[in-house]
Amino acid sequence: MRKNKQKKHFRFFKSFTFIDVLVGTSLTLIVFLGIFGGLFLALKTVKLSQNKITATSIANEWLEKIRNLPYSAVGTKGASLPFAKGVLDQSTTTQFNNITYNIETKVKYISDPADGLGEDDNCDLDYKRVQVKVSFSGKTKGEVVFVTDVAPKDLFEEISSCESQPGGILSVSVFDAFGQMVSFPTINIYDIQKGILVDSVSPSSGRYDFPLATSTYKIEVLKQGYSFSRTYGTEEVAIPENACYARGHQKVLKGQITSVSFCIDQTSNFSVNTFSPWGRDYWRDSFEDESKISTSSQIVVQDGEVMLSTTTSGHTPSGFLISQSITPSHLISWDEASFSDSKSSTTDIKYQFLFASGTDWILIPDSDLPGNSQGFESPSVDLSSLSTTTYSSLKLKAILSTNSTSSTPFLYAWEISWRSSQPTPIPNVEFHLRGEKLIGYDEKENPIYKYSQTHTTDSEGHIDILGLEWDSYYFSIPTSTGLDLVDISPSPQPIDLPPDNFTQQVDLYLDSENSLLVVVEDEETLEPVFGASTTLSSQDYEKVQKTNQNGEAFFIPLSSTIYDLFVSAPGYLSTSTSIFVSGDETKIVKIKRIE
Repeated sequence: MRKNKQKKHFRFFKSFTFIDVLVGTSLTLIVFLGIFGGLFLALKTVKLSQNKITATSIANEWLEKIRNLPYSAVGTKGASLPFAKGVLDQSTTTQFNNITYNIETKVKYISDPADGLGEDDNCDLDYKRVQVKVSFSGKTKGEVVFVTDVAPKDLFEEISSCESQPGGILSVSVFDAFGQMVSFPTINIYDIQKGILVDSVSPSSGRYDFPLATSTYKIEVLKQGYSFSRTYGTEEVAIPENACYARGHQKVLKGQITSVSFCIDQTSNFSVNTFSPWGRDYWRDSFEDESKISTSSQIVVQDGEVMLSTTTSGHTPSGFLISQSITPSHLISWDEASFSDSKSSTTDIKYQFLFASGTDWILIPDSDLPGNSQGFESPSVDLSSLSTTTYSSLKLKAILSTNSTSSTPFLYAWEISWRSSQPTPIPNVEFHLRGEKLIGYDEKENPIYKYSQTHTTDSEGHIDILGLEWDSYYFSIPTSTGLDLVDISPSPQPIDLPPDNFTQQVDLYLDSENSLLVVVEDEETLEPVFGASTTLSSQDYEKVQKTNQNGEAFFIPLSSTIYDLFVSAPGYLSTSTSIFVSGDETKIVKIKRIE
């Protein structure tokens, strides 16, 4: 019995595998690493807190030392306006508990308009603002910053400061388009001679007086979401004396106040579309129901098909249907009629065109549309010669017939298209946009505009131009595009763009001597094919465009010549054709689905 128990006991210890030991060890490591990580973070936080407490103590001690200095001594060595010159080091270090602390001191003069300015104030250097920053590096780096104001005890000390550090005041005001002060703009002051940023403030009132040494200064004014303004040097532009928006770099003279104002406001946007002044429109019926049929006899409309009706002996010999009236509201000229049908050797469909004569609808005479009295059997009929005055409204008529009671022709869809005064988007158009505000003139006395840039619309003929300054703007088309700007909306130019995040839509209507509008349709349904690839090429021209939701691709400008047109689309058989372009042409291409 004891031997058996020992064997069982031995087998129990043997059941611990290497995987069991590995998993257990990993879990133990995860637990202890988490504990050690938390302990390390806690120690780091404590150390950082200790260093900040020490830095705060050093900063307070340094500030207390500054407060006990004579007013004339409060400043840094080698400083110049707007900073005060004195006995303090701009940067120094000290050590505590083997940690090096860097002490940086800035003492800046403040000109407070509360006690007057210029002739109303004996000295515009009213008091000093002291900033002490104590920083430390290492694994637990950080910093503390303290600011305090030090004022002269009397007028004598204030005037003495002016005499010991002579300079002037640069008074900068920032207002908006309506003359209201802009709160919290950022004003940057650069010393031109030294090429450095002297001061940067964001006054809540929109106005700030900078005590500065005698020199020439560049000024920048900016604010998030607002237009940008700055001064310009003579090396950049020549600024006329009566310039409304241009500012030259400003000179600060000893004991004088130089006042300058800037105008900024919230930016606005242009939403620009580029169009041809004409386009293509259509009327189509795919016979999903009978809503577009005005009259019919002996026909059946079912599941997108028109067929002859049946009797007990089979299909009737003939029948007809007439469409509703087609009256375009923006008709320039008729284009063509298209038909999708199916006929056999024993069946036939003929198409005719009707127009309104008084209260009756009658056939268009053969003198205006040859072959109309007999009826057309082709899949398309050219209607471009029809007068839009006489024939402002049309109706389609289809006559279905069969020689066999067991068969019928089928009509799947029909369509009439016309040239319309409704515009067509033109993609990828380059145009130039400039404002009226000047910043000066170049060496040839040509005006330099504050905004003057070239833009290009996208594949849909659209672009949004964001973040523009309020101004009056001109749109123009470079001659290199071969396009002419024939109209613009709104009109006339210049177009005013108000501030305050306003969006102004602008439609540019462009034309050229020659253009081609390609329309790609499904051969069976006559529905437009979206996203078809159309390639137009000649000896010295090749361009590829995708059709839009109307199945259209617009090529402009073109030369008057013969072009090869290749059309392809997913799920369709590719096709190619040639077309002679002269003037504004339209080409309808019907493509067949892959069976």
